[in-house]
Amino acid sequence: MRHLNRRMTDLTPNNTFLIVGIVFVTIAVIGQSKLAFIEINPGCFGRLLALLIGISSLLYALGLLNISTGTFDLLRTSLTEQIKRSISSINELLQGS
Repeated sequence: MRHLNRRMTDLTPNNTFLIVGIVFVTIAVIGQSKLAFIEINPGCFGRLLALLIGISSLLYALGLLNISTGTFDLLRTSLTEQIKRSISSINELLQGS
């Protein structure tokens, strides 16, 4: 039983993102509130931002936004190739006119 409790209370990145996501979604849903000594008044933009941060944190905690280093390297090389191609086409366009 001790081992189970210890694993549940460890502060792993997934647990952290899950807690942060729940807090931010709660702020986005509740909006303006006052609890004892804490006053939350995020406004319209703050609520939208809290919703975006909360949903992205929950998706990351579930593993849906977990990008591996291989995927990151593939994305980086693809973007650099596209940038090189676009720069060469822009140079050709400028030299032709």
